[in-house]
Amino acid sequence: MNPKNSRILFSRRRLLCFLTLGCVILGIDPCIHAQDLVVELNPAATNIDFTLEAFLHTVHGSFKLKRGVIQFNSTAGTASGAVIMDALSGESGNSSRDTRMHREILQSGTFSEIIFTPEQIRGKLAAEGVSKLEVAGQLRLLGRDHELTLALNVESSGEQLKITSQAVIPYVQWGLKDPSTFVLRVNDKVKVAIRATGRVRIAAATN
Repeated sequence: MNPKNSRILFSRRRLLCFLTLGCVILGIDPCIHAQDLVVELNPAATNIDFTLEAFLHTVHGSFKLKRGVIQFNSTAGTASGAVIMDALSGESGNSSRDTRMHREILQSGTFSEIIFTPEQIRGKLAAEGVSKLEVAGQLRLLGRDHELTLALNVESSGEQLKITSQAVIPYVQWGLKDPSTFVLRVNDKVKVAIRATGRVRIAAATN
């Protein structure tokens, strides 16, 4: 090997060693950010709760997660996949109110799923500890897509993840019926709180 090329190769290897050592000292996986990662949510250990404020009363309820898989690359800022909620599972503890919610507001007999499709991601997922991420995408309600950005708080422990997030959904502005009546006024925005668990893995290589 040419002595000059040998010195260049040695310098590159030494730089790589320094970078890797620095990542280890900082607690960062030196490979994790350059690869596509896949997060799989556990429906049985995920809670999707909603709060709707009304005059002299606040309605609390929940939805169930059907499935959720997100593939992303922090370096490229790209994301794909889908988080699918079961619209038919929505309940607030009042059967007559829930019947009206499904029939008139969610129309869940026709639109049985509420789907969030991620498109972009901002922030880095730490191999261990807490990370702050933002995921932007589209939320499909009544067959129409609406832009939504979720701020995520992610606690990593190996491949296991705990994820929390909150969002305010302007459902009336997005075309859903206002459930207010002459007697009872209801807020035109609903608050959603998400507590999810899942696991992360490196995406399978594609040819």
